[in-house]
Amino acid sequence: MELILASTSAARRAMFANAGLKAAFLPANIDESAVKAGFSGLPEALAQALAREKAAAVARVHEQAFVIGADQVLVCDAKIFDKPESQEAAAEHLRALSGRRHTLISAVCVMRGREELWAHVDVARLDMRDLSEDFIARYLAAEGEKILGCVGAYRLEGWGAQLFERVEGDYFTILGLPLLPLLGFLRAAGVLAG
Repeated sequence: MELILASTSAARRAMFANAGLKAAFLPANIDESAVKAGFSGLPEALAQALAREKAAAVARVHEQAFVIGADQVLVCDAKIFDKPESQEAAAEHLRALSGRRHTLISAVCVMRGREELWAHVDVARLDMRDLSEDFIARYLAAEGEKILGCVGAYRLEGWGAQLFERVEGDYFTILGLPLLPLLGFLRAAGVLAG
């Protein structure tokens, strides 16, 4: 059974490779801003809608494959954060999150053709320590352009670990894909050997 991840995220690709999953990686090419602009529900539902749209976009072209879409939403004090568009925007994100607790919501959806086979949402909560301007500058210099692909302007699997005092939730959820529930679904569906 062909497995496709509708994403070009380096973190998600690494998760698949490290878990021994053989998959193709294709960009979904959806207009995320249009989905977000027309959305008025809870952040969990927004993450799920984005994951579904990504899976559906690729599944329409690869109808026989199991297509996995994933997305992540960051919420702090009822504000939803997008990926930063520049180093300056990344610094603003970090200043806004500094000394505060925020929530990461990761959603995954599996589609085959036009049928949604399975969906799941998971939540993690992270307490960021107070960050100095000097640390923010050093952190962004160390992470470079990679940080622009990350909601919240951090990668927990890199220097981002130094940003936090406390993390509650599944590591894979924080990286942007609830991997363990996905693996369970793929085993139950016969895509992976049990």
